Amino acid sequence: MAFLMTTSPRIPELCSGDVLTRDEFERRYEAMPHVKKAELIEGVVAMGSPVRLRHHGRPEHLLAGWLAFYESATPGLVVANNTTVRLDLDNEFQPDLLVCVPEHAGGQARIDADDFVAGAPELVVEVAASSVSRDLHQKLAVYRRNGVREYVVHRVDDAAVDWFVLVHGTYERQVPDAQGRQHSRWFPGLCLDVPALLRADLAGVRVAVDHAIAAAAAEHAAFVQRLTG
Repeated sequence: MAFLMTTSPRIPELCSGDVLTRDEFERRYEAMPHVKKAELIEGVVAMGSPVRLRHHGRPEHLLAGWLAFYESATPGLVVANNTTVRLDLDNEFQPDLLVCVPEHAGGQARIDADDFVAGAPELVVEVAASSVSRDLHQKLAVYRRNGVREYVVHRVDDAAVDWFVLVHGTYERQVPDAQGRQHSRWFPGLCLDVPALLRADLAGVRVAVDHAIAAAAAEHAAFVQRLTG
């Protein structure tokens, strides 16, 4: 008796520079669970580099703490890190951190049935070392075009933070206050003490958030009321 052997076609691996549709990108990415970060930028695959401690892991941790401090006082926000975002048919990013206002409160993104974010978060944060050129050019243009309200880039090698705000379809770079702090225009009381961030002073980062929320108490309370319905 002859036995017929059938095999499923092998799914090609993702490679930097591949030009793919978003559906094909997702199919290949899901078949490579060992890959921790890959993005589709204007239809072209970009693979993540190995993550270094001082150049990425530690700064991302500090920024995650910053947003966690704000979230603890602002229930109802959707805050996440390293989460896939389907921006449009040619762009699927995995930003280091994001903040979304939920749909019921007027947010512009939604959570798809397969648990990915679809649409533009209100705030995106990227830690940029080896990726700084891409983060400040191609990705910035895509985030702007898709309506991300605020885009924060921590340029680790330059010890600097760029905070862009979407105004009439164009990103404006914010100027920090006299203490070097950056203040969100979309999230009442969200303040980043950049000098504290750069010296890895997490307690100082938290103090700035607490003070900013207190200074914007009425506006922040109304925002929380909107988030929680």
